[in-house]
Amino acid sequence: MTTQRTFSIIKPDATRRNLTGAINAKIETSGLRIIAQKRIQMTKAQAQEFYAVHAERPFYNDLVSFMTSGPVVVQVLEGDDAVAAYRSVMGATNPAEAEAGTIRKEFAENIEANSVHGSDSDENAAIEIAHFFSAEEIIG
Repeated sequence: MTTQRTFSIIKPDATRRNLTGAINAKIETSGLRIIAQKRIQMTKAQAQEFYAVHAERPFYNDLVSFMTSGPVVVQVLEGDDAVAAYRSVMGATNPAEAEAGTIRKEFAENIEANSVHGSDSDENAAIEIAHFFSAEEIIG
C-alpha cells in the first residue's frame, strides 16, 4: 500500500450541528490521520474558484451559496491509499445510497447537504490541498 494524502471538507450542515468531532472520530477510526485542519468561513470567491469545475452546471450557484452559508473545516488526511480510503468512509454522494456506518449515511441531511467533501483522485487531492493549505501548515 502507498501512503497518500487527500483533502476533506466538513461542510456547513455538519459544522452547524456540531458534528466535527464525530466525523473526525470516523476518519481516525478508519486508519487515516488528520495532519492539517482548520475551521474557516469560505468566501464567495474561494467557493467559486474551488468549485469552478462545476461552473456550467445548474447547481453551481446553489453550491457556492451553501458552502459559504456557514463555517467549514478543511483538512488534509494521510494514510494508505488515502483517496480511496476516505471515499469509502464518506459513503455515496446520495446518503440514501450510502452504506451503513459511513459519514454520509449517518450524518447527511440530503444529497446537497451531505456533510463532507473528499477528493476524487490523487491529482485533485494535491490541487485541493494547495487551495487551502501552505506546506508549512501540514504536519505529517
